[in-house]
Amino acid sequence: MILRAFMKAFFDRGLVWFRRDLRAHDHAALYHALRQCRQVWCVFVFDQEILDTLPRSDRRVDFIHASVQELDGRLRTLAPPGSDGQAGLIVLHDAARTAIPALAEALGVQAVFANHDDEPQALMRDAEVHAALQARGCAWHSFKDHCIFERDELLTQGGTPFSVFTPYKNAWLRKVDAFYLGSYPVQRHARALAARPTAYQQEAPSLQALGFSPSNLASLKIPTGVRGGEALFAEFFERMDRYHEAREFPAVKGPSYLGVHLRFGTVSIRQLASVAYQRMLQGDAGASTWLSELIWRDFYFQILAHHPHVVRSSFKPAYDAIQWERGPGADALFQAWCEGRTGYPLVDAAMAQINQTGYMHNRLRMVVASFLCKDLGLDWRWGERYFAEKLNDFDLAANNGGWQWASSSGCDAQPYFRIFNPVLQSEKFDPEGRFIRRYLPQLAALPTKSLHAPWKASAMVLATAGVQLGDNYPHPLVQHDLARQRTLERYAVVSSASPAQAPRARSGGS
Repeated sequence: MILRAFMKAFFDRGLVWFRRDLRAHDHAALYHALRQCRQVWCVFVFDQEILDTLPRSDRRVDFIHASVQELDGRLRTLAPPGSDGQAGLIVLHDAARTAIPALAEALGVQAVFANHDDEPQALMRDAEVHAALQARGCAWHSFKDHCIFERDELLTQGGTPFSVFTPYKNAWLRKVDAFYLGSYPVQRHARALAARPTAYQQEAPSLQALGFSPSNLASLKIPTGVRGGEALFAEFFERMDRYHEAREFPAVKGPSYLGVHLRFGTVSIRQLASVAYQRMLQGDAGASTWLSELIWRDFYFQILAHHPHVVRSSFKPAYDAIQWERGPGADALFQAWCEGRTGYPLVDAAMAQINQTGYMHNRLRMVVASFLCKDLGLDWRWGERYFAEKLNDFDLAANNGGWQWASSSGCDAQPYFRIFNPVLQSEKFDPEGRFIRRYLPQLAALPTKSLHAPWKASAMVLATAGVQLGDNYPHPLVQHDLARQRTLERYAVVSSASPAQAPRARSGGS
């Protein structure tokens, strides 16, 4: 363990604001608050301004709700005996930008501690909170916590942000050491956790009180909280050495499935990266590949921090000149893509997976994104927004980076002329059709050689399998070869730009 830098200022009372960091161990803001304050309270806000934008049944809200309850219990366990079990989490349902300054004033704290969040809306919210605290004479301290390197910590030799992954990764590996991978020893200072005042000892609001109904999170058996993250990582640890091979096949248990835990901080990125790094040094190919995925995560965070325009525009401005399909026809194509009615089984099975579970395999994220942009000719921002609504592990930086990679408009993206053939992708990465059959049971009886492109099957084969094209399974929306040609014409406005280097398999999941 590494003891972090000593801070000179001390406070009588402090408040820790939990956001995307729902754990009580190896937590930067909590550690610094406990070291710097005689008494520390902890708060989580179910932010009305965020919740009001979500559907009324949302797996992410369920996940957060369960994880907040576990965090409350862990803080109570950490607290000294004198707190009488009341040193748990203050949980509010309010607008965070006004609730945090009001709570700080009510508790009489001299400082609020939180971890960085570099998403543009979060930065605006935090600036408003900071200003309100400052007006009350209360300090604001924030820390890096959800990545290994952030903001300006890794720059090119010219002092500029990296925009190509491989040099970034090499710089990351050169700089990383025990300090950056070390854990914050929170428990050592937990005696500063204070009992909550009586007015704040109420239980966390129920899902119903928040305005939500339960989702299918429980029936999907998605583990929540720190316990869930620990269990998933322990299971993945045993098969990490095969990750580089198994991760490509959606019917195989290859990924870590830790995306949602990384998103909401129920695992520590330092602990995960430390394990992967040590195993990489021992020659573990799977760990090396998984560590690269974690480094991609850092890479996209720093892209968002340095280039916030990517939220609405292409990283490469020339790509905003592309004329995407528009009008009722485009809307119908998009709706068919969303609902998994494209007529390409691998694409449709992938969309069924995200719609039913909130998860999509990493390889499939690339396949369906390429299909939307380069087969249907639709704006990548449409797909990005749909993933933002559906993905349990939605993270703005990674989601935006993955979609811009697929559309060739992002940093270090695949060349515009690289267009995934959905049938070839299906034959290569779901060769036995196990994944397709799982999510498209209406095609389950088709022989494997016909499963990847049912429209090529004979009438007898289709009839024997009970498949009626245009009835219980659609005809293809587009012919891939013709769509590919239209895409090359569409991208002609940027064809003069130097093509990117050979692409790497890339998306938002780990």
